[in-house]
Amino acid sequence: MINPIERITQNRIIKLFTEQLGYIFYGDWEDRLNNSNVETTYLRKFLKKKEYSDTLVEKAITEVTQLASSNTGNLYERNQKMYNLLRYGVKARPELGEQFETIFPIDWKNWEDNEFGIAEEVTLYNDKHNRRPDIVLYINGIAIGVLELKRGTVDIAESIRQNISNQQELFSQRFFTTVQLIMAGNNTQGLRYGTTDTKQKYYLSWKEEDQDNEDYKLDKYLKKLCEKSRMIDLLYNGVIYDAGVKKLPRPHQYFGLKAAQDFVKRREGGIIWHTQGSGKSLMMVMIGKWILENIPNSRIVILTDRTELDDQIERVFNDVGETDIAKIKSGKELMHYLQASKPRLICSLIHKFGNKGEADFDVFIKELKENPITTQGEIFVFVDECHRTQSGKLNEAMKAILHNAVFMGFTGTPLLKVDKKTTMDVFGRYIHTYKFNEAVQDGVVKDLMYEGRQIEQKLTSQKKVDEWFNIKTKGLNDFQRNELKKKWGTMQNVLSSKGRMEKIVADIVVDFSTKPRLASQNGNAILVAGSIYEAAKYYSLFLQTELKGKCALITSYNPNASDISKEDTGAETETDKEFIYKIYSELLEKISAKGNKTKTETYESDVKELFRKQPARMKLLIVVSKLLTGFDAPPCSYIYIDKKMQDHTLFQAICRVNRLDTDDKDYGYIIDYMELFGNVTDAIDVYTSELDSEGFSKEDVSIQLKDRLKVAAERLEVALETVEALCENVPNKKTDLDFIKYFCGNTEKEEDLKANEYKRMALYKAIVEYIRAFANMTTDFEIAGYKEKQIKHFKERLDFYLNVREVIRIASNEIIDLKVYEADMRFLLDTYIRAEESEKISPFEDISLLDLIDTDMDKAIDSLPKSLKGSKEAVAEVIENNVRSKIVEEHLLDPKYFDEMSVLLTELIEARNRESISYQDYLMKIAELIRMVNKGQKDDVPKSLNTKGKVALYHTLENEELALVCDREVQYAKQEGFRDNLMKQRKVKNAINRVVEDEVLAEQVYQIIEQNKEDY
Repeated sequence: MINPIERITQNRIIKLFTEQLGYIFYGDWEDRLNNSNVETTYLRKFLKKKEYSDTLVEKAITEVTQLASSNTGNLYERNQKMYNLLRYGVKARPELGEQFETIFPIDWKNWEDNEFGIAEEVTLYNDKHNRRPDIVLYINGIAIGVLELKRGTVDIAESIRQNISNQQELFSQRFFTTVQLIMAGNNTQGLRYGTTDTKQKYYLSWKEEDQDNEDYKLDKYLKKLCEKSRMIDLLYNGVIYDAGVKKLPRPHQYFGLKAAQDFVKRREGGIIWHTQGSGKSLMMVMIGKWILENIPNSRIVILTDRTELDDQIERVFNDVGETDIAKIKSGKELMHYLQASKPRLICSLIHKFGNKGEADFDVFIKELKENPITTQGEIFVFVDECHRTQSGKLNEAMKAILHNAVFMGFTGTPLLKVDKKTTMDVFGRYIHTYKFNEAVQDGVVKDLMYEGRQIEQKLTSQKKVDEWFNIKTKGLNDFQRNELKKKWGTMQNVLSSKGRMEKIVADIVVDFSTKPRLASQNGNAILVAGSIYEAAKYYSLFLQTELKGKCALITSYNPNASDISKEDTGAETETDKEFIYKIYSELLEKISAKGNKTKTETYESDVKELFRKQPARMKLLIVVSKLLTGFDAPPCSYIYIDKKMQDHTLFQAICRVNRLDTDDKDYGYIIDYMELFGNVTDAIDVYTSELDSEGFSKEDVSIQLKDRLKVAAERLEVALETVEALCENVPNKKTDLDFIKYFCGNTEKEEDLKANEYKRMALYKAIVEYIRAFANMTTDFEIAGYKEKQIKHFKERLDFYLNVREVIRIASNEIIDLKVYEADMRFLLDTYIRAEESEKISPFEDISLLDLIDTDMDKAIDSLPKSLKGSKEAVAEVIENNVRSKIVEEHLLDPKYFDEMSVLLTELIEARNRESISYQDYLMKIAELIRMVNKGQKDDVPKSLNTKGKVALYHTLENEELALVCDREVQYAKQEGFRDNLMKQRKVKNAINRVVEDEVLAEQVYQIIEQNKEDY
């Protein structure tokens, strides 16, 4: 029996399809027998209207119905065969010996000639388990879409799971042979869509015209997605069968495709900027497929600098029926194919254009310009990661070879100033953009969490270093000494980093035991090393840990005996090259080369597959440059960075961890050992923001025993009055949609949700108070003198407002999963433990070391582990490490002040080392330093500077009035989200410039504003 609330929604949706979208309502088919995914009556009527002969009509119907009811192969295979039949038509001949004709069950060219229909409660009969989709969409009697609806207080995930369950062999799998679009919806969360075999995490939300806030989002997006011409276009141009996974375009891919079509029609090139992980290669396939079908004599050249993408492109085009493909192995072969008329699709690795070598590039380009080749066909060139491979002379080479081609660049990162001009010279303007924050907001990729970790390096004995150097350099001249000093500088880095690398290895091993995502065996990680030597060294260190056998080394190195033929110094020592060669030789010793691959390629291919498919068996990949672009592994959750990186390379590297995976993957985590990000984000904010949403107070109305019933009754009535007063301005109909609009605004606009947050917080708090007041009176209503009618009223109001709360919480996405929350809080506590001092710091993490020291130094020391308390040196070191950590954390907020604090701490440490101050005096001075650090200011700071931001400005500008004016101007100029928006940043910077009138100083001030998130 359908739920009454769901019945209202379903009636509304049927009305929407029939009255607004023009679908024919076939009826309620709950009790109708023999419901089928091919309703032959409607299909026959359509085919006859298209004037096919009776014989062809019956042959086409027979072929479609036989495939629709077949059990041969799995659902993916049957569905793909059916899609091909619908898209490319049924081949049949009227009589034996006559020519074959093509019968199209759907008219793709004239969408208005098709019959679009819907039926509700379509019972799918099964010997054991009948199922009944809420609404089925038909085109010419062929079931194309399925929609499951739930009431607004039931999570949309239930509808999605219902769809997935229906596709199981046990239930109604055969029905889904024809189905292309599978949808789930409710009134609060709107609409989600997928296709056959789509996993729950990949069900998508459509997004379009987010200014439109008139209707339920469910209604809004059904109208967008199921509008007749859109439906035909989406099914004809957007369905992709990719190596066993059927895919529909995400909204940004669909609109990217539409924008690209307009550019192609004008023969104009351009750039598609779709963020890392949002499906650029699929975008290439959809655009390429459309060009080959719609532009006569067209040919496509796809250039990439990644073998993996080269393979993927070929595979996906094959899967969509494009088999006329050549994969180029040399520059000569490329030239040959470009001058021939076939194949229509050419895949080439980008370096094939530069086969003359860097030194001969100018001559190479000159020759090409003087002897241009004559290419056949209308050529469109797709270039992957166009900003990276298409700079400088390589652009000239491409333009010279393919002078008449239309160039289309694809990138996952915005074009920076340094490469923007060159890239736009080749490709033109942006065709379509889809940025990282949009992808995160849409749930297409995971957000990223940053955690900076610092490991200090110290020489254990400067004296011994000097002695060694003096002995070794006897008899050398100054030049030789200087050369040796340079070499020694490098040696020193290598030697001192061994201990540091051991700390990082220990850090990562601990993470695999303590971080929920890694400990669960569902997630794995990548470690980025600074060089092949360091990567090999890391690998050798991990072989001594529990990750032995579950980590792998992937670099550009391929061992060859010639690498070490001249490395032996005769000193019984091992050079860097010898070490790398030895590690790789041992690594590949038991590997057997497969196919036409080398042992190294076989090894890499196997471990990458394990990393993607079996994270419990391959937990860590150690890399230098390989795999940092284009390597998609959903389990990858952490990337540890121990290499200097910037701009595109850094962004692409960290996006290795942003792919969607199992439900326990909330974020991609970047652990930074190279101070690449600074203090970018405060992870705790993400978890504590939900805590306050219910507005609980620790003094939860403790009622005195005296006159308890009177107080309880008053509390109940006041609580209900408060809730109703908060809802008083909701429009009179007070539907779910009215409540959503009043308390959320437009749920697709972050600024609306933020602007109305105070209303929701007040309502949640008031409803919680009413729940408690009601619960407190449950057994005492009659004793307190309430009549049955009054009690019923209180109960009905409670149910009503509980429903309102759930509707609003779900619509605004303010749902909290306490179980996940607790696990991640435990994780966050673990992240405070830095490798070099984790054992020493841990006791202070739960009890706020610095706060304790601020008030009671003896109490703080007393809380140390027994093993430390007996050693004054150990205690001093723990305290110093904590103070240093605090100074480092605050450094970016107020550079000048905290530089000064760092100097004070260094002086204190040196004084202690010289033992020129007593231990007690030392503790007192440290306590005073901590008080200053915690306050963020010295005693001589003017009282008018009452925030950390103002104090930081004062320390930089050294003028009280200037600091106050600057603060006021910035507060006036700043807009929400200015840190992520260049235009908004410019307003803030202009405001600073007007006050400071010094460009260098203004930039310093802006950095302070940017980092002081609490005050700006």
